[in-house]
Amino acid sequence: MDSTAAIILAAGASTRLGQPKQLVMLKGETLLARTVRIAQEAGCSPILVILGAESEHIRAACPLPNAHIVVNEQWREGMASSIREGIDALRNFPREGRPAGAILMTCDQPAVTPNHLRVLAASGEITASTYAGRNGVPAYFPASCSAALAQLSGDAGARELLRNARTVPLEYGELDIDTPESLVAAQRLFAE
Repeated sequence: MDSTAAIILAAGASTRLGQPKQLVMLKGETLLARTVRIAQEAGCSPILVILGAESEHIRAACPLPNAHIVVNEQWREGMASSIREGIDALRNFPREGRPAGAILMTCDQPAVTPNHLRVLAASGEITASTYAGRNGVPAYFPASCSAALAQLSGDAGARELLRNARTVPLEYGELDIDTPESLVAAQRLFAE
């Protein structure tokens, strides 16, 4: 994979789940550590983890030696604020070390695999995952999209930028761990 960063959006408060989803265990590892591992296995570098709510607690409970931690103080604004933080952090890397693009991903989608991330980045064009009749994350954005990503606002994330993007199907991509029921479904589907 040609120099692709991963920006893992993990700043939310997990209010519907009732506990920090970043620390939920699935197959013996936290969702956050699992997401970092998958990005690493896909060849992503650097890997940026955007934390917000309960960031100190999450950092203490889930050391991530292979990732750069970025704390989003504006996390209450929504997903766009975390995307902006990630893009800003990438700009701080030395010019020769900046990636050709970045994959935006969340920490609560257990269906994501390293191969899926590699396929997203393969074309070098904006590419979304598609599931449940819509385009979403994980999604690949070439570096030329940095300015557009840096201007996002609200909780819709990059949805508008993905509307007409290339797509790669992600089976069970619609399953994100937001509620106790979705956690039970993920444990049932991905326990093996």
